[in-house]
Amino acid sequence: MKIKKLILLSILSIIVFSCKNDDDNTEPFDAAAQALTDDNALVEYLQSHYLNDDGGIWTITNGETALMNSVESKVVLKDDISYKYYFLKQQEGVTTSPTVVDSVLTTYTGMLLDSTVFDSTSYLTWFSLTDVIDGWRYGFTNFKGGNRVLRDDESFYYENGGEGILFLPSGLAYGNNSQGLIPQSSPLVFQFTLNDVNDSDHDNDGVLSILEDLDNDNNVKNDDTDEDGFPNYLDNDDDGDGILTKDEDANGDGNLFNDDTDGDGIPNFLDKDN
Repeated sequence: MKIKKLILLSILSIIVFSCKNDDDNTEPFDAAAQALTDDNALVEYLQSHYLNDDGGIWTITNGETALMNSVESKVVLKDDISYKYYFLKQQEGVTTSPTVVDSVLTTYTGMLLDSTVFDSTSYLTWFSLTDVIDGWRYGFTNFKGGNRVLRDDESFYYENGGEGILFLPSGLAYGNNSQGLIPQSSPLVFQFTLNDVNDSDHDNDGVLSILEDLDNDNNVKNDDTDEDGFPNYLDNDDDGDGILTKDEDANGDGNLFNDDTDGDGIPNFLDKDN
């Protein structure tokens, strides 16, 4: 099959962003069992499809090399359930890889395993990986951005960026909830480019957002030092002492982690009593 663009930029990305459930499911849902079902479906898909020279994903009919022979896989632990996702590196990229909280400049096409395209854009668009589905959050970290090339007229383009395909279980997408053209419990496929990466400091407090993941669990949303309901990466006064985090760099070296006025082992910006 060949992929066709279905949507306009004005409705871009209503699918890929993580969002509230469309369905009010009242029956018990076995997420662990669904994870196994999804993995079986993805493996079958990877064994029965190949990447054509035109960049499209086609069904094997004449002994073509299966995608399964070229993909890598990783496991994500979420809510005590292991989810395996697969990715194909057509081109890794040449600059830096995003972390799970950075922003990425990308084009992409998303489709179901039956080849239905549910979202697509050829326009370069920035996404914060804190706001998208888990499959994107983890999947993009395996790639790098490209080089920005400036033309004589001061316009620019990117070259040598990351390019690949993500094969995601529903547990790293929309789970047992339908979303637009996506039925509930649907594994998803994304073909994409990664053109640029922005190291994010969401609250502009002088600490990169990834460094505000204090427990190193790849989830910045559960780190809230002053327990004010705002996670540190969105809180410009992390310890709630009335002093902005960016103003707690006592020695002025730009590193907030080595400022510990009271010598208790806790950096000033995380220590209300310093």
